[in-house]
Amino acid sequence: MTKIKLVYIMSLRNAAADRAGQHIEYKGETRYMKSPLEYLVEQLNASPLGDLYSLEGVIHDDDEGSSRDREKLGGYGFGYAPGGRWIHPPELAVQGVPVTSLFHAIPSSYRRLPMDAVAERSAQKSAFERRVLDKLHALDADFVVLDGLLVILDELVRPGAEFCRRIANIHPGVTRLGSPFERRGAYATLDALYGARGQRVVDWDTMRVQPAQVIDRTGASFHYVDNGIDSGEVIFDVLGTSIDPGDSILELRWNNFQRSLFPALEGGLLAMAESHVV
Repeated sequence: MTKIKLVYIMSLRNAAADRAGQHIEYKGETRYMKSPLEYLVEQLNASPLGDLYSLEGVIHDDDEGSSRDREKLGGYGFGYAPGGRWIHPPELAVQGVPVTSLFHAIPSSYRRLPMDAVAERSAQKSAFERRVLDKLHALDADFVVLDGLLVILDELVRPGAEFCRRIANIHPGVTRLGSPFERRGAYATLDALYGARGQRVVDWDTMRVQPAQVIDRTGASFHYVDNGIDSGEVIFDVLGTSIDPGDSILELRWNNFQRSLFPALEGGLLAMAESHVV
């Protein structure tokens, strides 16, 4: 059986914010913060997913020329260095291949430009997406998983584009339209935490809140990527996480990864393999 060639795209700075690969404080104890990438590798090594998929590469968009990215990555850096902090154990291997050898940097350097430099930002963003496409071709990718990519793709996922409906996102919130548990966007986990406290954030810049119905559950969605924000068709979702209103953001992230996001990633890839023709 021919395996589906999988490429993973992420922002290291998002993994750093989660303290991936480190132990975090958890209600007076410590727990290991496993990243979705590390979980995927484990499944490829030891579950039926490994009979269906091979991991060909990991692309990240972090920009060494950006002072903001350097600050956000802190002790992680832009690649694994012996003895340094990293987002997964340095010895981690997928189907016999060291995961550290699979990383490729394609910086989204257009983010350095001011927001009002519309034409130049647009041209540089287009060039960034072409570089990603070239790397996907070089890796002979069949399917792409996004995890915590902190830029919005445009040309790669437009209707009719080569990778339209061949890129899916694993999102730490339910994205299904109309669900009372729907949490889209970059603040999905924090939004869910406020919801469990009976509040709704009406302005993320000022963090102004107003009273709302208590919603003390959240989940995760594996969905196609389109030109919107977490608006693509849902492939597989899980609503498995109860929220303690006293959780910290990292405590809730840990719980949601274990109870919803990891199962949604696995279930989504299994569902995709059933319909995918190489």
